[in-house]
Amino acid sequence: MEGNNQAEHQDPNLFDGLSDAQHEMLLQFQDLTGAESLGWCRRTLEEHAWDLDSAARSALNMPPAEVDRPAPPATQAAPRPGGAVVPAQPGGLLSWLFSLATLPLRYLVSTLGGIINICLSIIRGGGPHDPVQDVSEFIAEFEATYGPEHPAFLRGSYSQALSAAKQQLKPLIVYLHCSDHQDTAEFCAGALRHPPLAEWAERTLLFWACSVDRPEGYRVSQALRENGYPFVAVIVLKENRMTVVGRLEGPCQPNDFLQRLQRIVSDNEASLVAARLERNERNLNQELRQQQDAAYQESLRADQEKERRRQQERERQEQEERERQEQERQRQLKKEEIARQKIELASEIPDEPALDQPDCVRISIKLPDGSRIERRFSTSHSLKVLYYVVFCHPDSPERFEITQNYPRRVLPCRPGAELDPPTLAEAGLGKSELLYVRDLDA
Repeated sequence: MEGNNQAEHQDPNLFDGLSDAQHEMLLQFQDLTGAESLGWCRRTLEEHAWDLDSAARSALNMPPAEVDRPAPPATQAAPRPGGAVVPAQPGGLLSWLFSLATLPLRYLVSTLGGIINICLSIIRGGGPHDPVQDVSEFIAEFEATYGPEHPAFLRGSYSQALSAAKQQLKPLIVYLHCSDHQDTAEFCAGALRHPPLAEWAERTLLFWACSVDRPEGYRVSQALRENGYPFVAVIVLKENRMTVVGRLEGPCQPNDFLQRLQRIVSDNEASLVAARLERNERNLNQELRQQQDAAYQESLRADQEKERRRQQERERQEQEERERQEQERQRQLKKEEIARQKIELASEIPDEPALDQPDCVRISIKLPDGSRIERRFSTSHSLKVLYYVVFCHPDSPERFEITQNYPRRVLPCRPGAELDPPTLAEAGLGKSELLYVRDLDA
């Protein structure tokens, strides 16, 4: 049916201003027509002044009810424009007058009978019946009476049958069974059990059946307004609406019944072909969009991955630059600290003793770059003076130790926090010594 806005199913405002009877009628109309949109159902009912019969006929593209004409038998039915098949008028003036005179009585009896059957079924069951249960029980009764040889009846409600036909883009055959009608037994035993019918139906369409003695069948009867039995309607999707395109009423021979159904289906095949083409195109476009979306998402993920890697690389480079700058800052601070210490320690270096002093020691210190420091010291000087002299030299490494080759040893020159290094005399240095500076960072 029309109206595919799924949001309307969830809109509580659709029921605003409706009486309980209108609320129930709205749900019944949706069930009868198979519509998906409650909003469309309400608008249709309002356009028909809440006349359920008129609204259902309009929704199913059925002609208005005509209770002032007789229900002609289907033995002389002729096709009407659009593929619908209606019965032809019976021959003979007397028969026609009799049929016309008894029409109101037959219509009243049919309506009252349906209402009474509904009430009795509710009383027997203790409450409203499940539509699916109504259909399942009818199928079981049909097979118990006539056997399992028949078209495959759908086991679901009328609304579910409409939805399935619309989804599968197949014609839907609706059979309303009246167990009390004089022609029902012959029709069921003959036309419905005709093997070619079951074979053709299995390949071509969906078949739904229910008894008008049951609530679900009676509800469908109220929507389709059959004039006689056996009754069969053909419903197909036209312009996105499930539309009644053919009606067969009255007794019919098996071959004739099959041919009429095939003619109705054939006459309306174009609309189903168009719907299939439209759906295929829609599915193709949807698949193409999905492929494009997938390609876009893949490209987006690749771009995002590239950007993530570029960002990681930028962050890595920025981190390295920060670390480099921090190291440079630390080196600069260290240089400044060393320069400060050199200035401070240079003032603690004593003057060189005179050459003729008995405790004078001449020491030559070779730096790592090959340059030498020549200086005189007193044997009473601490070895830390030797350390200060080297430390304060411009070419001195930042971290170093002073060694002697003969004997090979490291002189304890670096001043400690608690103990001062020994004096030159205590270290055993002679009148003339050659010492070496070893760079600890080299």
